[in-house]
Amino acid sequence: MIEKIYTKRFEVFFFSKIAVLFGSLIIPIALFEDVISPILFQINLLAGILLISKKRKLMWFFIALFVVASLIHFYSLVTGSPASIFNFLRMIIYFLFYVIVTLEIIAQVWRSKVVNEATIFGMISGFISLGLLGFFICLSIEMAHPKSFAGLLIEDAVLTERLIYFSYINLSSI
Repeated sequence: MIEKIYTKRFEVFFFSKIAVLFGSLIIPIALFEDVISPILFQINLLAGILLISKKRKLMWFFIALFVVASLIHFYSLVTGSPASIFNFLRMIIYFLFYVIVTLEIIAQVWRSKVVNEATIFGMISGFISLGLLGFFICLSIEMAHPKSFAGLLIEDAVLTERLIYFSYINLSSI
C-alpha cells in the first residue's frame, strides 16, 4: 500500500501544498488562519513524511516534528491563543521541514531518469517549497520585530497573505 502511494508522492505533496496556498480563497480568512491552515500544514507534513519515507532516520525525525507541531496546534486550539514561544517553535518546525523537503525534492527530481508528470509535479512542488521557505523567513522576522513589513499592508489585508505574495514575487524576480 505504501509503495503504491509512494509512487504518487510528488502529486500528494503538490496537492497538499496547493491546499495550503489557496485554501484562503475558498474558506473565510479568519477560520482559515486560525483553524484550517495549521491542519493543512499538518497534512503537508504527512505528505513530506511520505516523500522521504525511503530514508528511515529522516522519516522518524519528521514524525517527531509532526507530533510536536500537532501538540502545539492542539494547545493553541484548547487555550484559544498560542503563546509566542510556541509560534516561534512552530515556525522553526515548518522552516526545518521545508528546508529538508526542498533539498530532498531537488535530489529526487535530479536523480530521475525520465521526465514524466511525477517529475514535473516534483519540480513545481520544489518551487512552491522555496517560496514557502521565504515566507517562513519573513514571518519569523515579523514575529521577532513586529511591523517590519508594515509597508506591505493595504486596507483590510491579512499580513500572512501579503508575506506569501511578497515571498513569491521575490522568488519570481530572482
